[in-house]
Amino acid sequence: MFGKKKNQEAKEREMDTNKETTDEALNETQQTELTGEHAEQAQATAQPTEEPAAEEKLKQENAALNDKYLRLYAEFDNYKRRTQKERVELLQTAGKDVIVSLLTVLDDFDRALKATETSDDIKSLREGIILVHQKLKTALSQKGLKEMESINKEFDTDFHEAITNIPAPSPELKGKVIDEVEKGYTLNDNVIRFAKVVVGA
Repeated sequence: MFGKKKNQEAKEREMDTNKETTDEALNETQQTELTGEHAEQAQATAQPTEEPAAEEKLKQENAALNDKYLRLYAEFDNYKRRTQKERVELLQTAGKDVIVSLLTVLDDFDRALKATETSDDIKSLREGIILVHQKLKTALSQKGLKEMESINKEFDTDFHEAITNIPAPSPELKGKVIDEVEKGYTLNDNVIRFAKVVVGA
């Protein structure tokens, strides 16, 4: 009887020990699970915080770049508009100086025309026309206009336009300008009209 009781107590103790071990194992598992959950939650909460911060930073950088681009575009557009306006004004007033300098010549021509109505003196009329012509040439030369000297010069396609070739009167005139049909002009050393010439062949 006493032996049975002892055996029963030992079994109960063993069961208690097993129960404690099982409880401890369960507690450890729960704690591990809880720790894992906390870690996941911590990660989950940490990631959204980092992502919005990075996203917000990118949005700010993007907004700053867009603003900079728009400012530069507006500045360039203003510059383009201003230079276009200046160019139009320059083209409109470019010939102003030349025209003002030619007004006196125009006045002289008006006076010469009136003189032809009352005067029969061809010589004085001719002299007056020569003076007006000289005045016109002087006014234009002051603005940079120059006549080309072509006769007896070597034919040069940079300055001359050959109308025709004729047999050269002498061997030294071969390839040279023999006659000038229309004068050529340069403006500030740039050709504005080619001289139309006859070349010796």
